[in-house]
Parts: sequence; structure tokens; C-alpha cells
Amino acid sequence: MRNTIFTCLFAATMVLASVTAVGAAEKGPLWLHPDTVALPTDILGPFVRLDDGRILAADKTGVHASSDEGKTWESWPLETGMEFGVSNERALLYTRDGVLILACMNTAEKVWKWNSAIHDADPGTTLPTYALRSLDQGRTWEKPIKLHDEWSGAVRNMIQTADGRVVFTAMRLLAKPGRHSVLTYSSIDDGASWKPSNVIDLGGQGHHGGATEATTIELKDGRLWKLIRTNLGVFWQAWSEDGIYWRTLAASTIPASSAPGQLLRLKSGRMVLLWNRPYPEGETTFPLSGGDKEWSEVPVSNHRWELSIAFSDDEGVTWSDATVIARQKNVWLAYPYLFERVPGEIWLTTMQGGVRVAFQEADFL
Repeated sequence: MRNTIFTCLFAATMVLASVTAVGAAEKGPLWLHPDTVALPTDILGPFVRLDDGRILAADKTGVHASSDEGKTWESWPLETGMEFGVSNERALLYTRDGVLILACMNTAEKVWKWNSAIHDADPGTTLPTYALRSLDQGRTWEKPIKLHDEWSGAVRNMIQTADGRVVFTAMRLLAKPGRHSVLTYSSIDDGASWKPSNVIDLGGQGHHGGATEATTIELKDGRLWKLIRTNLGVFWQAWSEDGIYWRTLAASTIPASSAPGQLLRLKSGRMVLLWNRPYPEGETTFPLSGGDKEWSEVPVSNHRWELSIAFSDDEGVTWSDATVIARQKNVWLAYPYLFERVPGEIWLTTMQGGVRVAFQEADFL
């Protein structure tokens, strides 16, 4: 059964109000869908499966590998030869030729200088995006490749296409007015070199304004499809023939909070999407924030108390009914990572809210 939530844009039924600061109100209990089970690990991820069967993750504390499906882990430092801090917003891929690629921002170079008087970033604001690769399953790493110096809010996911191209999503802060934009980087040599795409700029203003935090997936016809976080009540979407040029852009019909989604192609061929809807299930309003060109140019929902899941059998044209998989009042449950441990079993972890669960695809269809 298809749900009408995906057939209309997010209507202007929400009332303008100040958003309740996370932590200012009493937290509710964490509710998890009864068809989920706790993960055997608290590691955030993202995760990849190596040729030898181990599961691997890389984060700000180092590299972690498990030979027993996440029950125990061996860890070691991620050494780059420079001062380097792996951001929480990152992507990891193990290519078909056995190259491990990590894309992230270097928090050791983070400088944030937002000027509220002009709603723009002052010169010197920087959070560079890098790509790193390892040829020995994460034991050693080549020198990080800097891709741009501008502030980048997030790297959300990385894929390898059918023809071998590696593509990951990134962001770039623009100025006059201050706002975010999104782009992708692609590589045809397993991450040894990278080419940037054109920048997608939806306009706007504010330190959370513009286009942000995209997720991308390869369609069965070979095109790439991207869902972009906006402050416009829905994801915007873009298509590319090659991962280099994004020339087709439109609003999607998926209502979304101002928070990122995450797409994954499952072994079954289905797509799965995890994201935050603009208001709690059964409600039609949620307090808005922004609208002052400081956070954003328009009032926007930052509802993140619920994380929802949906599936598509027709390449994102239609979706199954959205199902809440995690809920906690006054707590942000957002920035999901997805990993299909074995066909049909999906690991879900969140950067915000600390969700760590596994579930079976079949239980949510």
C-alpha cells in the first residue's frame, strides 16, 4: 500500500514558533520499533565488509575491525602523517579492487567565524574535505588528499557504480550571502585522484541555509540520484549521468525535516531510505526555527524526535508507508548510517541520539 505522504508537498500547515532547544525540555523515554534488536557494538560506523569477512569502521578514535560480526573489535590508530581529526560526518567504502577509501572533514583544521551582523561567514572560516585511502585494509593510509578548503558541513555517503566509478557527497559553504551548497567528488582510479562535480546552489541565507547534506544512489538505468536536505519542507533531488555533472534538479515529493536522509541499495534490489519527517507521526504541526537569515532564510522544521524508514521497489518513484523506527521526545535522533550486514539484515546507527539497532528488511515490508 502506497502512502499519500509522498504525493504532495509539505503544506504550510505548520505554525511559526520558537523551536524547543534540545536538552531544555525533559527527555522522553527512547522507543524502538519492536522488530529491532540491539547491535552488539556501540561503534557509530559507517561499516564495510572486507574480503576476509571482517567488518571494519574508521572514526576519530582510529580503525576498528571485527572478525565475529561486531561482538569484539581490534582497534589501531589511523595515522596520516599530519594533524588530522576524522569528522563524525564521514563515508567509508571498500572497493571491488580491495581499496579502502575514507572521506571526511579534518576537524584539526576547523575554524568557524560566523558573523551574525551580516549573516555570513568571515574570511578564514574553514573545515576542509579530504579523501584518504588504504591499500592494506586500513593498517596504513596514504597521504590525505585535500579536495577543498571551504567549510563543509557533512559527507554523507559514498558508492561505487557498476562501471567502477567511486562517488561521494560533499558540501561547500558559499558567501554573499552565506549559505551552503552541495556537490559530489568522483574517482575512476579507486580514490587516487578526484574530480569535483558542479555545485548545486539553491540560494538562501544562514548558517544552516541553502542546500546541505545530500545522499546519493545509483539507479538501475545507470544514472545517479541525489536527495538533498533543504529548509523547504521536502528533499530536493538531482540526477546525473556520470557523477560529474548534475544538470537535472527538482523538488521531490518526500516531506522532510531540515535533517539529512540516507539511501541504501539492498541486496534484494530495493532502496531503503532513513530520514526525519517534518512533524511527529499523527501530527500536522511542529514548532519552527529560523526565518531570520541567521539559521535560515525561511522558517523551518527541525523535527528529529522520530526517525522513519521506507522502501521503494521502483527506483524511488513510489515508496512504502513510512514507519517510525525510533522515537524519543526532546531528543534528536538523526544522521543515520546504514549497513547491510548480510542480505536482508540492516544495521542502523545514528550520530545524533545514539541509536544502535539491527532489523530485518522483511519485517518492515
